[in-house]
Amino acid sequence: MYFTDRGIEELVQRRGEETVTLEWLGEQLRTFVDMNPEFETPIERLATWLARDDEDDE
Repeated sequence: MYFTDRGIEELVQRRGEETVTLEWLGEQLRTFVDMNPEFETPIERLATWLARDDEDDE
């Protein structure tokens, strides 16, 4: 297990039953980057990966 998996596990345990929109997620990511600008590049990479995740299905 990677160290970062702990945060993912906590997210799943605390909010795994919730349904969210991608618009909500985008706003949360923007807020996070505003508060933590040093994470702009990894958040941008994650957002791009999520946006293009279905390209391999074509």
